Amino acid sequence: MNEHGFDLPPKAQPDVIARRNALADEACQALAQAGIPVYRVGLGGESESRPGAEVHVDHLAIGGVLVEWNTEAELATAAVNLLEGGVEPSDLPHAIRHYETVHTCMREALLGILASAGFDVEETNKHTYGSAVHVKGFMP
Repeated sequence: MNEHGFDLPPKAQPDVIARRNALADEACQALAQAGIPVYRVGLGGESESRPGAEVHVDHLAIGGVLVEWNTEAELATAAVNLLEGGVEPSDLPHAIRHYETVHTCMREALLGILASAGFDVEETNKHTYGSAVHVKGFMP
């Protein structure tokens, strides 16, 4: 238990984080070679999303290397603004449907490109990591 009275998930050991960082670098290189705009987060650089494939290392023991697609802010903002205003789930506006379709297509593309490059990948638990791709390993 921590000082607030609840258990925090354990963090991964430093050697595990080092392996994940190396794997994340390899995934970035493979995506860049395929022509995908890609960047790492969590290395002391930018924290603001920009368009393209965002690669980061989750430092929790159960975490790993995650790749998520980010659209241009204009598309994301349009979808968020509509959601904040309230929408009927059975009749979503075009902007929301388009945003969801872009994320679905790009997740499938990232899965396929990384798998073709030799990575062991899978979709993540959507409740925990949203539409991210989990890079589990590299099999050259």
